Amino acid sequence: MVRPAAKRDAVAHLKSHHGMSERRACAVLSVDRKMIRYRSRRPADTELRSRLRELAAERRRFGYRRLFILLGWEGERSSLNRIYRLYKEEGLTVRRRKSRRKAIGTRAPILVVAKPNARWSLDFVHDQMANGRRFRVLNIVDDVTRECLAAIPDTSISGVRVARELTLLIAKRGRPGMLVSDNGTEFTSNAILAWSQDHGIEWHYIAPGKPTQNAYAESFNGRMRDELLNESLFISLAHARAVIGNWVHDYNTARPHSSLGYQTPAAHAANLQATGSASPPLRGSEADPVAHIAPTGVTLDETLPMAG
Repeated sequence: MVRPAAKRDAVAHLKSHHGMSERRACAVLSVDRKMIRYRSRRPADTELRSRLRELAAERRRFGYRRLFILLGWEGERSSLNRIYRLYKEEGLTVRRRKSRRKAIGTRAPILVVAKPNARWSLDFVHDQMANGRRFRVLNIVDDVTRECLAAIPDTSISGVRVARELTLLIAKRGRPGMLVSDNGTEFTSNAILAWSQDHGIEWHYIAPGKPTQNAYAESFNGRMRDELLNESLFISLAHARAVIGNWVHDYNTARPHSSLGYQTPAAHAANLQATGSASPPLRGSEADPVAHIAPTGVTLDETLPMAG
């Protein structure tokens, strides 16, 4: 439906660009001449508009209904429809948020002491069973030792479940200095926020859209996807739990890790516990070497021909 203002603009266009008279332009557009000549007698409402803009600036997430209430408390007697009209004319409409809730976390670079339990990373990876039923795996990784502390598969994992699994893991392994995750709804739920406060553990949320800030968990997810999930067909959830559990044990105790000098994560953690020596700095704190350390048993004479 065309509004009167648009019809007035159309008549003005015909008069200016086509040399039509007002009578002829109104006949062509089937518009009443009284409507074209009408001029609004509404007051400017300068003070009310100014106050409305001030309140909208103070309460940026308030819509016209709440602003109408605030104005009423100040003694303004205008109707809701009038406030709504001015609200629209001033362009104060609140944009609806369609994205997920994002928790407010630290955004500064993290300095981590190179010892076990200094920082844990959490993330989810998804897959499906042979019957098409989808499931997800909650992975918890120690950023210093690179151990997979837990890989929990289930069809649904809520924030309450994450908090419960963390409590069990802390009872077995000890408290972490910090936890790192993305802004997923499971990690920003009230259950997790309450759990973090009760246990006195700092929870760092990466910046939205920056998965590289959770690089250790993302790297582990990539290894799990490439080495296990893409190579396995899971018959049931129980089968998936058994296979994933065996793979995690192999990852921690038998798989050489290039970032640890081709030690296994469990062996590296044992060395740290036994000697108390510092772990190699976390990636990003120093320049990368030109080449990775050669596996145990490979000599310099063997590496030179391969390097060309």
